Amino acid sequence: MNLFTFLSERRSLRVFAAAITGALLGFAPASSEPIRKSGYAIGTELCGSDDLAFPRIQIDMRAGYCAGLVASEEDRLKFPRSIIQVPGRDLFVVADMGGWGHTDGRLLLLDPHAPQERRFKELLTGLEYPFGLVIGPDRKLYASTAETIFRFDPLADNPRSTVETIIRHMPGRRITLPDGTRLDESAHPLKQFVFDRKGRLFVNVGSHSDDCITRAPITKPCAAAEGASAMAAIWLFTPPPGGVFPALKPNDPDPPHTVYARGLRNSMALALHRNFPDPGYAFLQGENGHDLPDIFKPNEEINAIEQGRHYGWPYCYDVSTPSPEFRSVLQSGQYKSLCTANALYKPPLSLMPPHGAPLAMLYYHGARFPELEGKLLVGLHGYRPTGSRVLIYDVDDHGFPKPATAPVHYHVSCAADPTRSFQTELGEVAAAPFEELIAGWHRVNGARPQGAPVGMTVAEDGAIWLVEDKNKTVIRIDRSTGDAPQPLPCDMRSQAMIDQLAAFVARDAQNSARLTTLRKGLVERHCAGCHSDFGLKPGQSETEKDGAVLRFMLSQDGWIYPGDPDAGKLRTRLRGLGAERLMPPGGESLPKTEPGYKRLLDAADLLVAKMVPGTRMRIKPGPPQRKFYGKTNKECGEIPAAKVVVVTQRNAVDKPGFSRFFRPADPYLNGECTDDNGYYIRQEFLVPVE
Repeated sequence: MNLFTFLSERRSLRVFAAAITGALLGFAPASSEPIRKSGYAIGTELCGSDDLAFPRIQIDMRAGYCAGLVASEEDRLKFPRSIIQVPGRDLFVVADMGGWGHTDGRLLLLDPHAPQERRFKELLTGLEYPFGLVIGPDRKLYASTAETIFRFDPLADNPRSTVETIIRHMPGRRITLPDGTRLDESAHPLKQFVFDRKGRLFVNVGSHSDDCITRAPITKPCAAAEGASAMAAIWLFTPPPGGVFPALKPNDPDPPHTVYARGLRNSMALALHRNFPDPGYAFLQGENGHDLPDIFKPNEEINAIEQGRHYGWPYCYDVSTPSPEFRSVLQSGQYKSLCTANALYKPPLSLMPPHGAPLAMLYYHGARFPELEGKLLVGLHGYRPTGSRVLIYDVDDHGFPKPATAPVHYHVSCAADPTRSFQTELGEVAAAPFEELIAGWHRVNGARPQGAPVGMTVAEDGAIWLVEDKNKTVIRIDRSTGDAPQPLPCDMRSQAMIDQLAAFVARDAQNSARLTTLRKGLVERHCAGCHSDFGLKPGQSETEKDGAVLRFMLSQDGWIYPGDPDAGKLRTRLRGLGAERLMPPGGESLPKTEPGYKRLLDAADLLVAKMVPGTRMRIKPGPPQRKFYGKTNKECGEIPAAKVVVVTQRNAVDKPGFSRFFRPADPYLNGECTDDNGYYIRQEFLVPVE
């Protein structure tokens, strides 16, 4: 199926889906508004049974499963990152970081049986980046901060009095690099950790930066990733005989550690097979790759961890692709030909969708879903179209996902290219195929926000619990009967938005002319006869034909992002820039055989670029993305660096220090902001488009 056929059929499906969305969501009659919690529309349907039945939320899941909303921002959650069950009790501990405010973190006790809005009790407060939560070999609950790992009793009358720290001085937010450089904010201070059956402790010590790139020319290895206390590594702490670490007294040194594996940018997802460390059993890591602007590069990774091996960061990415910035380092010394011909390097076991951001990984063991027994679950947190989902991997008898020969395709998102094969710069590569427990979690206005799964655990009854940080929720996945509900349609522009954009074009003489040129030279000549009528009907005037074509294109998912022609599929397919086939078929010859065809493509770019009155500006380079807000300071989403937006008020009259801009590309919208409320970003985050 080609792009135009696919989107034409999707258009009809969406009209039908929009008509039945209320029924799918279990909404009350149209005269009453659905309840909204953390952006989710809550109807009357429940997920679960008895006192573990919670409001069912509409995220697109495989048949036989449902998701219930246990807690939301109304329960005063701020930034929940992980969850674990208290052994033998129907209670859970949640690590709520509170944001990135350094000591805003809390550990909370969740009683899912308690009345709504009274389900949480604060256990510990004032923590710096609490993240990891693990039941240790002694069946006690262990937690981490940016620099420490400790155990405590969450059921004690005074939980703080039970805190016993076992590691005290790991590299955290504030670090000094080997060259003496002092960093007050390292990039990856969160400490995920796991115990093996012998009580050994493996800890993620994330990298200090995304890529370790310093001023060119780079001639030396990444200093922060070297030595006996390397960052971008997994550290191993071995307990004394008996398998339990003692509590540290005030002047006690930390237990000794070794660097178990290197070259791992940020190991937020760690999973041990239940038989590890017996020979041959899996120790898996989900790697968060460089956050490059390219939506499909680099891929994330599943690594099979072995002691003493190097996994590439920052010198290699994907399977064996050398990072060009470190060309000199890869020409001599210990890292000579690291990515291609060096026994120190271990390539990924499998690639995962690029920018998916794996933040949780576990083997499922439980009675509720026997079809999942022993399989690997991976949660993808990433805000790009490749994230916001939960994956299911088949594994072999030793716990390793099973790669298949290329091409291996994966679902991207309805807001981007529908499917794609795993690829590196050398072409398609083998990878482990997966299914999706949660497949559709893109934002749908009025129904749900974009999914943001972080921590995940399997309860003693076999239900799967997860937390979302950005949406401030706790979700429980349970068994469901009957067929899976129809997937919700991709969010699309409202009719009011389409009318507004069409009016912008109609009032601009040059853009009206470009639209007529595009309609006559491309749509009517090469597209309409094969794939869709584009809204064209007999008897329409020239103006009506232009309007029909424009409205059709604006209603399609991802075709046009006003102000930014580079971002839309209209441009990438017409110019053959993406992985999908060039459109129209045979279009590669048109620039040579059809006079003016190249000018036609340029006119399409200009139509999109000039569609909205205002000044085109680019998101300033720097951090991978920038937050933007509504008029009332509600966070609306994040825009990647280098994204182009149309600024309609450089100095926003109602928000000093901010610029108001036109609606950004839909995949970056999140939460409950509306077009009427407007979108605002700090002025210093914008630079002119060259």
